[in-house]
Amino acid sequence: MASTYSGENGPTLALPSETHGDPDVIPDPNEVFWIDDTDPSNPMNWTAAYRWCHIVFITLLTFVTSLASSMLAPAVQDVMRSLGSDNTELETFIVSIYVIGFAIGPLIVAPMSELYGRAIVYHVTNVVFLGATIGCALSTDMGMFLAFRFISGCAGVAPLALGGGTIGDLMPPERMGTAMAIWGLGSLIAPVFSPIAGGYLSEAAGWRWVFWVIVIPMAILTILSPFLVRETYAPVLLEAKARRLRKETGNLQLKSRLNPGFSRREVIIMALIRPPKLLLTSFVVTIIALEVAVVYGYQYLVFTTLAYIFQDKYHLSTGMSGLVYLGTGVGTILGVFIIGYTTDKVAERKKTRASALGKEVQPEEYLWPMLPSGLLAPVGLLWYGWSLQANASPVVPVVGLGVFGFAMMGIFQPAQVYLLNAFPTHAASALAAMNILRSLAGGLLPLTGQGLYDALGMGWGNSLLAFIALAFAPVPFILKRYGARIREKDRNVK
Repeated sequence: MASTYSGENGPTLALPSETHGDPDVIPDPNEVFWIDDTDPSNPMNWTAAYRWCHIVFITLLTFVTSLASSMLAPAVQDVMRSLGSDNTELETFIVSIYVIGFAIGPLIVAPMSELYGRAIVYHVTNVVFLGATIGCALSTDMGMFLAFRFISGCAGVAPLALGGGTIGDLMPPERMGTAMAIWGLGSLIAPVFSPIAGGYLSEAAGWRWVFWVIVIPMAILTILSPFLVRETYAPVLLEAKARRLRKETGNLQLKSRLNPGFSRREVIIMALIRPPKLLLTSFVVTIIALEVAVVYGYQYLVFTTLAYIFQDKYHLSTGMSGLVYLGTGVGTILGVFIIGYTTDKVAERKKTRASALGKEVQPEEYLWPMLPSGLLAPVGLLWYGWSLQANASPVVPVVGLGVFGFAMMGIFQPAQVYLLNAFPTHAASALAAMNILRSLAGGLLPLTGQGLYDALGMGWGNSLLAFIALAFAPVPFILKRYGARIREKDRNVK
């Protein structure tokens, strides 16, 4: 019989329990681990209701921090006028600097979570995000505003950077699809629907109320967090158990089975180095991160240009221009539920079939939704761009964005599940590597949007984006065919 634990941030790994190990192996009496397979202190053995409650709360945190990424987009020009700036290059930077914070934040929160645990990182970053958001609302000049906006992005990324690991701590691989889909509601739907609320809110009450509306729910979640969020990271839980037993028994030789034997300084250094190392030296991480970064960057390029394009072309008000984000929103919602549900169903069938043959499901089997989605994303971009070029009814390009939104989910969700399963002991770092690249793309690519459309027009501008996205369509085919072989030679997997 085997116990399970959740790696660094990832799916369960089979290990012999303290009392039910291999009879031929003599366990180390000084090793501290779960009592047995039903040990209630193991987060995998918490009640289903509480595990789902935990995931829903992390999703709410993700939703609120993600609201701040694009809720301000329709009101950017109002911010510029209010803070006395006429620099047109700052229009997109006001939105994208928050996403750049999303790229920097994981380099801080990931190592801190490995050293001190996830719960404390959630609690601290909630407070920092809340304070920085209040600072944005009270800013009196552009420098002050951009500084607080960047800090809020660095802190707000915590539920995004750690959420996948939390799911890996709580859920077995065959249940990750639904859990990742629910969590995806927070990170991907909020940026889509927030501009709708932001457009009308800024028109009616001023842009500062965009931030006060974020402050209110975040304050509630910050107060509730210490009562609802428990530690889920197995190495931290077992280390605490070992400390308690050393104190109770006086046996100073007791140690956690998952203790790496490194000092805190060494743990932090390794955690800081591992994400960029994975990004640069692991082919599967690099290629998956590149495809996700391209699509994520396009999402924010569209977000930062959509309002002013529709205001200019169709003469919509600030409030009405927010409604055009509905296309991507509806497509994203459909993608979340359809892809999440079907991923779990297919995973269950594959697991049953593999078990009957005495085999294990390979991580590459979770990539199948990326096959059609990699082709559908360019279709959505072409639909959107050329319908605008042809001066079609505003509904037509909005539907094209819906197609693109659905395809985004077909790329994002499988990519996350794949990395969680392909790097079980370094899943947090793999996800952080992907998040660094996608956040940089989401923060920097929008800066080129206005110049791109001015130079090539909406039709050919979006065609260029579509052709680049199409170049990544073969990625899941390559990984499904060669991924297992590549991972066998990847030292980062060990």
